[in-house]
Amino acid sequence: MTEVSSLTGRLLVATPALADPNFDRAVVLLLDHDDEGSLGVVLNRPTPVGVADILEGWAEHAGEPGVVFQGGPVSLDSALALAVIPGDGDEGPLGWRRVHGAIGLVDLETPPELLATALGSLRIFAGYAGWAPGQLERELDSGAWYVVESEPGDVSVPRPEGLWRAVLRRQRGKLAMIATYPDDPSLN
Repeated sequence: MTEVSSLTGRLLVATPALADPNFDRAVVLLLDHDDEGSLGVVLNRPTPVGVADILEGWAEHAGEPGVVFQGGPVSLDSALALAVIPGDGDEGPLGWRRVHGAIGLVDLETPPELLATALGSLRIFAGYAGWAPGQLERELDSGAWYVVESEPGDVSVPRPEGLWRAVLRRQRGKLAMIATYPDDPSLN
């Protein structure tokens, strides 16, 4: 098998041509990407379910909107949490593992009070997006995704419905223009 260049910590931004309704205008943060496959969470799919409804102890630490996000179509009955904790070292507080930059995974079994003082922001996801070995690379080759750098604020943007356009708008050249792509081009 050929070596895969890791995209961990980068964003997958759905192209307007991506036909899968699970990923329409999705922005996915890749949490793991190697020759064994890829795993990420969709950052811009809030649900109507409040964090307090399923993880009461974490609710006061969750950023706005204080709801659970649908991280992807896989394992919707499982929860995963991301938190931004500033700092450059590999070590973080107990119960947090750095993924990329200031973004890391939170062990939801950790008592919230152990992380509370270190948390810059927290977001809870139900489910995740996953790709088998080589599957994401085939989707990239077919033009389904744009790959761009993530920023810590992408994880906790208070208006997630505008994230797709905002991420594209901050890119240079052609990608910035795609941010203006209409929701329904047939109405033009």
